[in-house]
Amino acid sequence: MDLQTIWFLAIAVLWTGYFVLEGFDFGVGMLLPVIGRDDTDRRVMINSIGPVWDGNEVWLITAIGATFAAFPAWYGSMLSGFYLPFLAIVLALIVRGVAFEYRGKVDDDRWRRRWDVAIVVGSTVPALAWGLIFADLLRGLPMGPNHVVDAGLADMLNPYALLGALVTGSLFLLHGAVFLSLKTDGPVRVLARAVALRAAIVAVPALVGFLGWTLAHRPAGWTLPVAVVAVVALVTGAGLAGRGREGWGFASTAVSVLGTSVVIFGSMFPVLIPSTTDPALSLTVAGAASGPYTLEVMSWIALVLLPFVIGYQAWSYWVFRRRVTRAHIAPAH
Repeated sequence: MDLQTIWFLAIAVLWTGYFVLEGFDFGVGMLLPVIGRDDTDRRVMINSIGPVWDGNEVWLITAIGATFAAFPAWYGSMLSGFYLPFLAIVLALIVRGVAFEYRGKVDDDRWRRRWDVAIVVGSTVPALAWGLIFADLLRGLPMGPNHVVDAGLADMLNPYALLGALVTGSLFLLHGAVFLSLKTDGPVRVLARAVALRAAIVAVPALVGFLGWTLAHRPAGWTLPVAVVAVVALVTGAGLAGRGREGWGFASTAVSVLGTSVVIFGSMFPVLIPSTTDPALSLTVAGAASGPYTLEVMSWIALVLLPFVIGYQAWSYWVFRRRVTRAHIAPAH
């Protein structure tokens, strides 16, 4: 296996880690007005992801940085085609992060409601946009000989891409509901179980349709069993959470997100972006990769630093592993 393939797999792992971990806190943010019936419940929900949400975003930063260094042509082509969606994601993540920090600075209901809206929007926009972007990358885009993507809204907002947005949005929402049922107790936990079952009504058919469409459009035989596992795990996760087996339920929804990501990146190899203008202009792993020396230096850096990053994040989850309840919420100032 050459360094180009190794780094494609490494980037796939980074994106998968981001979707699994950031996916559930996007879901918690989207569910804030649904499950949080009063301010105390909403604070319980926010505190459940408070110690980890910013650490989860490190996976995104690392994935984008690795893409820029290992596959600069891929990075450039994505930005040329998805400048507006990427800008919307960045702005949403900024607003979301500020909202988490500023929500409790003033003891005023209207102040908190405004920041709650910012959390919901800042969680929903990236959850939908990532599905849209990766679905378009799988489907293909109009691309010139210099690998600049010339795509308008009509090219991006096609039925397959919209289905991809629905899949990531509903999948993350379900993943977040199961996480809340695992990480909280009391009214939030009870409502989260019910929401998980309702979200599955949308998420499961959407996932089946998207994975089936993907396998038909970008066939890769070995991804079929992975797609089946992803669907079964999603159904199992919602059912287990509804019966009070939240730990296994969360593990199952995490497997579903992981399996979906594996199908996406497995179908993307070795053609990163198919050109709908001319198949000969498609961007491949070999054509987008950096030189061997750059990839070799990056490999040594990753081998040294990656264990520290994973170890620190695992330690954070272990320290903050207990459930959050209303009794843990201090009265507002």
